[in-house]
Amino acid sequence: MAAGTEQDYSNLVAFLATAGIVAPLVKRLKLSPILGFLAAGVVIGPEGLGRFAGRRPWLNYLTVAKPHEIAAAAELGVVFLLFSIGLELSWERLRLMRKQVFGLGALQTVGAGALLAGAALALGLTANGAIAAAAALVMASTALVVPVMAERGRLNAAPGRAVFAILLFQDLMVAPVLIGLSLLGGQGPSPLGAALSACAGVVGILAVGRLALRPLFRSAARAGGKDLFMAASLLVIIGAGLAAKLLGLSMALGAFIAGLLLAETEFRHEIEVLIGPFRDLLLGLFFVSVGLGLDVGLLVRKPGLVIALAVGMVAVKAAVGTGLGRLFGLKAGAALEAGLMVGAGGEFAFVILQQATASHLLDPAMAQALTVSATLSMFAVPALGAVGSRFGRAQARAEGARQAAPPAQPDSKPRVLVVGYGRVGRLVGEMLDKHQVAWVAIDRDFRSVEAGRRAGHQVFYGDASRPEILQRLGLDDAPGVVLTTDDAEAAEAVTAEIKRLRPDVVLVARARDARHARRLYALGATDAVPETIEASLQLSEAVLVDIDVPMGPVIASIHEKRDEIRKSFKGSP
Repeated sequence: MAAGTEQDYSNLVAFLATAGIVAPLVKRLKLSPILGFLAAGVVIGPEGLGRFAGRRPWLNYLTVAKPHEIAAAAELGVVFLLFSIGLELSWERLRLMRKQVFGLGALQTVGAGALLAGAALALGLTANGAIAAAAALVMASTALVVPVMAERGRLNAAPGRAVFAILLFQDLMVAPVLIGLSLLGGQGPSPLGAALSACAGVVGILAVGRLALRPLFRSAARAGGKDLFMAASLLVIIGAGLAAKLLGLSMALGAFIAGLLLAETEFRHEIEVLIGPFRDLLLGLFFVSVGLGLDVGLLVRKPGLVIALAVGMVAVKAAVGTGLGRLFGLKAGAALEAGLMVGAGGEFAFVILQQATASHLLDPAMAQALTVSATLSMFAVPALGAVGSRFGRAQARAEGARQAAPPAQPDSKPRVLVVGYGRVGRLVGEMLDKHQVAWVAIDRDFRSVEAGRRAGHQVFYGDASRPEILQRLGLDDAPGVVLTTDDAEAAEAVTAEIKRLRPDVVLVARARDARHARRLYALGATDAVPETIEASLQLSEAVLVDIDVPMGPVIASIHEKRDEIRKSFKGSP
């Protein structure tokens, strides 16, 4: 008992120590955390430092001798990732990008997959094994490719939009692929019975989710408190996963469906922020577990096989992506850039290969060779990005072309951000609508959020003092922010955070009195409107007009007094 407990703690210590070292190190070196955790898994695994643990017992606390002991926890990383993907999807977004997502994305995935399956058959794999291998290798890495293209300023260019469409289609296909592998593996009474069971399970999860999820989060929001809301989020993710598993589906699929159901709700942004740390930590654990199971010695024993598989995979996917890019209107350089960026393997290759091995579709030795090859190709993503962007930029310069901006998305177009949706916030929203200015609102009071949603407005539940929430609401592109909360401390905290993130943004804030207005101006507010002073000016205007003083001079004097007060708050002479 003691020995088992000690081993359990040593695994935990090894992972936490790895996370504590790897996360800041890869951030400083501007590398992908995925590659860092994969490499760290190799180092602390049986093939790394574990080789020396017998002679140096203290290394037991820095290594994981039995990777299977953390497999269950590592699986949760994929569950949280699929939930996040579902949460970020929007039916309107898919509709606007349907040509590229379901055209270019589908053709690239199916076309490259067919060629890879043919190559796998030529290598002697069975038909089902070839399908499983192709399904794994055809997946590119969203987590690696998107940051690389964004860092080079290519994500909003034509090749970036094409790559994003392909990645989005592949993300959507993960859940169906996992179901398909279960069917190919003969799990269940028959393929038809398994298919019917899977469909019934999906329909059941959708039905229960539609009935239960919104009331659950409404109850948590009404009760108040971030802890209760976080508990509800974790309950939904893990509960949906376990429900799917009981119905014969994968946990990841259940979590993905739950994310889709919550994507259009007012709780979306708050849930994204709350689960972020859990997702990142558990996903790191997943990639560490992949690194633990990598047979690095295979690269030494059979370098020709591993390198040939990696190069062949990249070549096939890049060729198909380049050809289809030209077919969908990309110039030669841009098409080549897009093809290279989807050439490497992705994080879902590991998930699919594990499922294929568990379903007896692939021999463990072959699955290991494919895993090492996919990992090797992922380390090449930054280099592929550098080569691809050079071709794309060179052609753009040669043609004197300017890349078009990406099509506006309903959840990313510039909108005025209204913080606080009480009586004042609702009136501000009405005036913005009157002048046809797009806006989005956020409030911590669920009753206000519910009222806004019933009226058909984009009002979300959440805490606007958190930078992640502000960025998800579109602060980076917002033309202005209106702060209507009557909580003085909260108003100051939000003002400081907004100005830290966007010093140039127009920020108009409601102030309780003159002293509060001065503090808001000191924090960077463009305008602060004190309730007491504004009420006095409006009373003065009303009485002067009512006693027949000409309206023109009255309005002019009110504006002059308002400007005088504003200058005094800002410290101007």
